Amino acid sequence: MNTQTGLSQRQKAAVIVRLLLDDEDAVSLSRLDIGSQTLLAEEMSGMELVDRQTRDAVITEFCDRLESVGLTFPGDLDGTLAMLGSRLSEDSTDRLRRMAAMSGKGDPWLRVAGLPKDDILALANSEAIEIVALMLSKLPVGRASDVFTALPRDRARAVARAMSLTSGVTPQALQRVGLILLRTADALPRPAIDTPAADRVGAILNFATADLRDDVLQSLEREDSGFAVGVRKAIFIFSHIPERIEGRDVARILREVEQPVLLRALSAPDPADAAAAEFILSNLSQRMADGLREEMEEMGKVRARDIEDAKTEVIAAIRRLEEQGDLTLILPLDEDDDA
Repeated sequence: MNTQTGLSQRQKAAVIVRLLLDDEDAVSLSRLDIGSQTLLAEEMSGMELVDRQTRDAVITEFCDRLESVGLTFPGDLDGTLAMLGSRLSEDSTDRLRRMAAMSGKGDPWLRVAGLPKDDILALANSEAIEIVALMLSKLPVGRASDVFTALPRDRARAVARAMSLTSGVTPQALQRVGLILLRTADALPRPAIDTPAADRVGAILNFATADLRDDVLQSLEREDSGFAVGVRKAIFIFSHIPERIEGRDVARILREVEQPVLLRALSAPDPADAAAAEFILSNLSQRMADGLREEMEEMGKVRARDIEDAKTEVIAAIRRLEEQGDLTLILPLDEDDDA
């Protein structure tokens, strides 16, 4: 039903927005393009009083239109990709964003911000200082800081000086710089396997028996000590729990592990594993920790193979939580950091 109010469509929109402004959480105009935001503000600035009857008629018409809507779509590629989420493959999403950015229909900086850290660092080391300064100005502060601190000292100083000149850059220039960075990033060589070799070997050795893991590491250290260091950093085993897990995350991990499995893992006799078991127990409530200790005493001797399997299940649960983003492992310190 259409209600005659004597107001134009823009004025009706202004009335609805004015009503919604009383609830700060109910309206955000940032999703509108700049032109639409400007027109709306101009329309509102030219309006004064709207009587109660007209207001109610506008609300009625607005509600009628809402009820007649069957489906809504974002209306742009970025919103569509956000709606589809993980249902599209990473390659398809990347290709669509690239096509949109190159055609001027998307924001190239969204894609630049989503580039892998190594790609952004490669751009920061190869592009002109002024372009790097603009890139760091547009990146989220955390990402920009990571890249900036990884730059050679002289280049970092030059980039910092250039950033003082970025305040006057126009939106059109920013768009062009974003497109330049995307084209350069697309030309960077792509490894056939994304995961670094050291990380892959480390992930495999996480689930190997201790004697096999030690034998492989000793062999790697003899043949390629640098690669062996990377593998050691990637390895995460039961005895590493006190160094790599926050105490507050222990209860969350244990919810992923069946109690009989946990009891076998906690009964590991190796001193390093026993220290990990004590760390787990010390981050539980006193009542729960005492209950687990009593059950471990009643359990008696456990076969070494069963203990190894139980420790592997605990590590697998931690890795699952990490992959889901529910847990963050503490990064291991470099040997130089310990000195």
